[in-house]
Amino acid sequence: MDLTVPPGPGLPGGLVIPDGELVERFSRSPGPGGQSVNTTDTRVELVWDPAVSAVLDEHQRTRLTRRHDGPLVVVAHEHRSQHRNRTAARDRLAARIRELLAPPPPPRRPTKPTRGAKERRLEAKRQRGRTKQLRGRIQD
Repeated sequence: MDLTVPPGPGLPGGLVIPDGELVERFSRSPGPGGQSVNTTDTRVELVWDPAVSAVLDEHQRTRLTRRHDGPLVVVAHEHRSQHRNRTAARDRLAARIRELLAPPPPPRRPTKPTRGAKERRLEAKRQRGRTKQLRGRIQD
């Protein structure tokens, strides 16, 4: 079953990763499961290598490899069934790909405080000073 990555920032048309590019490995899960935990392979390890993937264009490949080196590995073992862990691993891999392909946020442009903000800050300081001054000793 192919992995569908929904559209998002840096990925306007979405992405469909063929099943042949995904490697799934199964092993025994350390989580809950009762008697079946030692007999069934419910832990799922999903591996995808973007460096050799045919679905990425060159711009996406360089952005992804710049932000993450090597193949993407996702592990899921929180559910008791292998099917639910496979679904969770695929969802996590899709979310990770969207996160890595998203463009960086725009840089912060520093702004100066407004005149009203400066006046409010200074008035608050004066008020605080008056309050503290009233706590002192009373002089005759």
